[in-house]
Amino acid sequence: MDFTNDTNRTGNGLKEGVAMMSTLRKPFGLLGVFLIICSIGYFVGAGVAYSKTQGGYGSLEAFSAEQAVELSFNEDGQLVDRGTTEGADAIMSLLTDDWNFPVIEGCGSLITPAGICADDPVVNTQSEYMYQMATISFHTLHGTQVVVLSADDIAAAIESEKLDADGTYNGVVTAYQGQVLTPGAYDVPVDGRYWTGFNRTDLLDGPAREQAWSGTAHALVAELGVGAVTASALQLALGIAALLAGLGVISLVMGVVFIWDTRRKDKFTAPDTIPESMLKDSPETATV
Repeated sequence: MDFTNDTNRTGNGLKEGVAMMSTLRKPFGLLGVFLIICSIGYFVGAGVAYSKTQGGYGSLEAFSAEQAVELSFNEDGQLVDRGTTEGADAIMSLLTDDWNFPVIEGCGSLITPAGICADDPVVNTQSEYMYQMATISFHTLHGTQVVVLSADDIAAAIESEKLDADGTYNGVVTAYQGQVLTPGAYDVPVDGRYWTGFNRTDLLDGPAREQAWSGTAHALVAELGVGAVTASALQLALGIAALLAGLGVISLVMGVVFIWDTRRKDKFTAPDTIPESMLKDSPETATV
């Protein structure tokens, strides 16, 4: 049998092993190995973060789809509210001008986040959650509440001096100021006011606040707010995954470069003979 090839392979393996051990004894070689090990950790962390992020996005979309929470678009891909683009524009103005929220429009790409997307009407991004929140708030702020007063309500208001003795109203609802209130229904405009903008002790304004900003309205706003914060956190987590992957690439490249440079220097060999030019005396070193 010819053992020449086996001997050569064994010899080459021994040489590589010796070269690697020599590399590990050098500071930069050891640093290179450490950086490569760190890069593996970065890649694992990036993979875990990305996997968890995608799971969170899937859960958000499934939750909204189960409740049929979707945005409305016309055939041209424009946002509409109750069938008109003007209504959607007014809601967007509340969101961007009054609340100063930076709305992202478009379906996103590999390097840009998704926002309000006509191709995916299910609410599952931060901008879509905030737009849906603004929709509920807009209709609440611009609605009119019907407050019904009974004879007992009128009598109690006179007794507590919310009305004059003859039932004259001098409260904050301008439309009824100076009128004698009788049992019946009264329209109270919300007039762009939030919960704290009402006079809770007023005979008409107090009940209107309870009706406009009901527990349901507050619950919907709160739920959408949680969705917006969750979507924002997932976007941040996706950025962290990308950062970890980038650090992994940098560490890997630097580690490989350090090892390559260390091994390259190890391969330098001195010449077997000293060049003749180096043996000749120069004028400065000649003896007399």
